[in-house]
Amino acid sequence: MGLFNFLTQEIAMDLGTANTLIIHNDEIVVNEPSIVALDRNNPKNVLAVGKRALMMHEKTHESIRTVRPLKDGVIADFNAAELMIREMIKMIYPKKPLFPPSWRMMICIPSSITEVEKRAVRDSAEQAGAKEVYLIHEPMAAALGIGIDVEEPVGNMIIDIGGGTTGITVIALAGIVCDQSIRIAGDEFTADIMEALRRYHSLLIGERTAEQIKIQIGAAMKDLDNPPDDIPVNGRDLVTGIPKQIMVSYQEIAEALDKSIFKIEEAILKALETTPPELAADIYRRGLYITGGGALLRGLDKRLSQKIKLPVHVADDPLKSVVRGTGIALKNYDRYPFVMR
Repeated sequence: MGLFNFLTQEIAMDLGTANTLIIHNDEIVVNEPSIVALDRNNPKNVLAVGKRALMMHEKTHESIRTVRPLKDGVIADFNAAELMIREMIKMIYPKKPLFPPSWRMMICIPSSITEVEKRAVRDSAEQAGAKEVYLIHEPMAAALGIGIDVEEPVGNMIIDIGGGTTGITVIALAGIVCDQSIRIAGDEFTADIMEALRRYHSLLIGERTAEQIKIQIGAAMKDLDNPPDDIPVNGRDLVTGIPKQIMVSYQEIAEALDKSIFKIEEAILKALETTPPELAADIYRRGLYITGGGALLRGLDKRLSQKIKLPVHVADDPLKSVVRGTGIALKNYDRYPFVMR
């Protein structure tokens, strides 16, 4: 068996609603949007994946369709997910190797996932060429990626604001003590921005434009210390039907996102209510950790801190902390009891 060990390669994958990241040999080799462009006449024919497919999104004609295979953190389109995973694994080796390796994969999944959804992730990975598949819950992976020692008897609260779901989890002794998951996250923020511009400016914009606005001037508070400049936004005027441009400020976006962020605050308070008192004492001392793409919203940590009256820490690189933790867990998968085989 030792002879063929070099043919088994390890990859850690953060299969997210918005982005998919893959770590191979301790390096992030793939960081692409979770989207695939397929030929309608031959659904097995992949035209583009990741950034190239995102450029086609909402600009296609009838023989091309773009699919986001994951919705709310779980696989919604099984075939598209399998094709996307397969194409993304191919990106690791741009030149085809002489002996194609068999993969040992670790994939992170939301903590609120059902057995059926778990099975879909496992099956997709196996169909895409994985010999062994391990699963890990996202909050666990995020905690490892931030650098928290998950095995010690101390409570830590991790808030992972992803593309489809926000997971609020209290971790102690390498296990999940209490867990709240709400389907309000990056995609919901994008929809809020589209709705606000439609309502207040009669401007119709697409998902990609709303995503760009969120990245450039997305904010959780109306008074920031160093506010971003207003940006021009192009779209279609709903009154005249003619394309037009307007200037949008971060305050408008903060107002548009207010309702969704309020729901996240409520979920955090609810999770704190169900936390055992000894762990609540630890959280009071240590504060909350926010990770995931939603943690990049300007002023979010300050707003949560004001509401909950506890310190809030943003992970160093919130987009990559989950995949980093998945990579750490894959290296020591025998050591961690929470890795699902």
